[in-house]
Amino acid sequence: MTPVFRFAPSPTGLLHLGHAASAAAVWRAAKAAGGRLLLRIEDIDPVRSKPEFAAAIEDDLAWLGFSWDGPVVRQSERLDLYAAALAKLDTRGLLYSCRLSRTDIAAAAAPDAARDPDGAVRLPLAGARPSDPDGPVARRLHMAKALATLDGEPLTWWEEGVGAIEAQPERWGDVVLARKETPTSYHLAVVVDDAAQGVTHVVRGRDLYEATAVHRLLQRLLDLPEPAYRHHPLLMAPDGAKLSKSRGSPSLRSLREEGWSREDVLRAAGAL
Repeated sequence: MTPVFRFAPSPTGLLHLGHAASAAAVWRAAKAAGGRLLLRIEDIDPVRSKPEFAAAIEDDLAWLGFSWDGPVVRQSERLDLYAAALAKLDTRGLLYSCRLSRTDIAAAAAPDAARDPDGAVRLPLAGARPSDPDGPVARRLHMAKALATLDGEPLTWWEEGVGAIEAQPERWGDVVLARKETPTSYHLAVVVDDAAQGVTHVVRGRDLYEATAVHRLLQRLLDLPEPAYRHHPLLMAPDGAKLSKSRGSPSLRSLREEGWSREDVLRAAGAL
């Protein structure tokens, strides 16, 4: 079977050097394995995702010399697939509606409240009440019920170069699977899409390492195949922080306009 890899950026801003490093890691892995490489645009955020950013992603990748197999897939065109997955979980009684906002959760949390790997207060949280009881709802996974369906069977993922890793999705609490503003979430969409596209190898940044536990749980609950994973180190800014759009990290577009060549960018990204 031909290995299948994917690169899946979000069009919420222009690509920066960190994206170039990640793209290079995926393309190198696909080439070494003799595999196919897919490009997926993860544009489920209706507020921050912009068509001009999606177009710039394709342009920047082509300028870097990266090509992909088949048409570009856009998550905004696949909402029916996510709805079907949600319905399957809902039928099993594994979802519940939640009107709590991040502000509500933070206000109800004690200083020593349990937190998920990203630092957010973990649900369920006793005493939390929605500030807008008639507002929109999110759909959360009932983690305790989901874990009970495993009947004590071990949950692991395969990390290339390391081996089997014990997954601990309970550390995330009751994760959101459908957000208030869109009928899915990153966790659900990425799992459904990887399965639908036949992805066999997921190569992505170390910042998503802990999230793999949730993805493995969803794969088990939805009876989806398990890809192999590889989480590469992140390219960091001089101050030691992660490069990000929100921190204003220089975009590849701006570097190109300053006269940087493809080789300059790849060298700065540690890909040459």
